[in-house]
Formats: sequence, structure tokens, C-alpha cells
Amino acid sequence: MKKRSYNYRRIKIHRNYTVEGIASLFDIHKNTVGVWIKEGLPTTDKKRPMLIQGRDLATFLQTRRLKNKKKCNPGEMYCVRCHAPSTPAGDMADYQPVNEKMGNLMAICFRCHSIMNRRVNLAKLEHVFGKIIITLPPALLHIADRNQPTTNSELEKVKKIC
Repeated sequence: MKKRSYNYRRIKIHRNYTVEGIASLFDIHKNTVGVWIKEGLPTTDKKRPMLIQGRDLATFLQTRRLKNKKKCNPGEMYCVRCHAPSTPAGDMADYQPVNEKMGNLMAICFRCHSIMNRRVNLAKLEHVFGKIIITLPPALLHIADRNQPTTNSELEKVKKIC
């Protein structure tokens, strides 16, 4: 079964939680919390009801999330299907701008042939791509730089009226 990541920011660190309280907080089964206790989630004591301090629960979930995180080196993108960083097929990627500072790199995984995405800052694009060939979109022409008039021009109608 696939592991989920839980939002540790929902936890109040100055509160004590029961197993059932944690289960209802994250909408999970109480046996999942029992597995966390076996994996090392500290409890206040072994008596029933087991109490877990909010600070300990938040720390446990943060370290668990960081343990599963995988860092991409320059020239790599994270493939969701392979669950690992990999290089794009053909060492090629397309850049699609989201706004003037950020954009998405899109490439195909060479292992499983699925689409990989990576959000990058345009200023840091050179550090990210490594040996990948990135295709940038063509620049859009400004309306004043065009040779032909715009297609929705009302100029001919105005000339006929005058």
C-alpha cells in the first residue's frame, strides 16, 4: 500500500492526543496510528489511553516526510510513475512559462515513457538543466512589431463612412 504524507501543520503542538483523536484528525484508521507507535512515535507512557504529545507527533511526521523526499540533481526530473529522479529521454525538455518568473519543464521519462514535470524559476534554469536541451517557446510579437494589420480592424468600415 502506498504511503500518504500527512499535513503536520494541522497538529496543535501544546495539546495531547489520543490514538482515536489522531485518527479522526487525519481521517485514518486507528491501527495506522498503532503502526506509527511501533515505528517510533513516542507516547507519554504505556498505559491506556495512550497519550501522544502534539510536538512529538509533528516531529515524527516531519522526519517521516523528509526521509521519503528525493532530491533531483541537475539534469534530472522526478518521475511519479517510477518514484525516482531520472533523466529525460533524449536529454530534451520543453519549458512552458507560467508567469514572467516561473515555468514548468516537461519531459518524457526514459524508463517508463510517462510525462515528467518540474517547476523551475527562470533565473535558475541554467542550474537545473545540466546537460538537458531545453526548448523555449517562441517570443510573442508585440502588436506594434507586426507587418500586417490586425484581422479585426475596423479601418475599412471607417473609410466607407467618411
